[in-house]
Amino acid sequence: MSVKRNVTLIGMPGAGKSTVGVVLAKILGYHFLDSDLEIQEQTGKLLHELITEDGDEGFLEIENRVNAGLAVDKTVIATGGSAVFGEDAMKHLQEISTVVYLRLPYKSLKRRLGDLKKRGVVLKPGQTLNVNTDTYQAELIEYNQPTDVLLWINGKLEFKQQSLLEITNIMEKLYDIKFIYKDEALKSERFTGEFSTDSTADEILNVLMHTNHFSYKKDGRTVRVMKK
Repeated sequence: MSVKRNVTLIGMPGAGKSTVGVVLAKILGYHFLDSDLEIQEQTGKLLHELITEDGDEGFLEIENRVNAGLAVDKTVIATGGSAVFGEDAMKHLQEISTVVYLRLPYKSLKRRLGDLKKRGVVLKPGQTLNVNTDTYQAELIEYNQPTDVLLWINGKLEFKQQSLLEITNIMEKLYDIKFIYKDEALKSERFTGEFSTDSTADEILNVLMHTNHFSYKKDGRTVRVMKK
């Protein structure tokens, strides 16, 4: 099985992707790449200059092209906040890396953002920031979030009504293991929960199997999932 040796950070502008990315790269012994800086290097212009000269759609095309062309290995990639709009880019990043979504509480986001245009932030027509007043979580609405995304919130991995297949696809990349389903119906079972980022595969599976009717057996790096 091919192991993805890159990590891509996505999330709202100001979520800390570059800051976290540098630290994560140091811990993993990886290179670090800031996609915004890569765009500026390839175009010779600042982000807000590109938006002013080419418009929002023009900038998104440039961003999509640059991100879709990234050829890296053992690298932590910190993307711009609008990178998720690029269909080609996100498909490419999912193919070469594990995608991690950093979510920031609304109050912190509001404090950090400042002038969106000067930051080189794109909001498409009809889009805005969606704020949950109960949790004070802020997200950009109307983007197609990849199904293969880790939610990294307050130092924990979080699953929200994700199917067992989606979860095991993520675990395959995290733990270099392969899942085999004895019962296809189990793939559509959905789970909500959170785990420490240093949880082992067995710790996650043991929690999930106690909330639903399945069991598993490990044989080396192969995990067979079956109904109880």
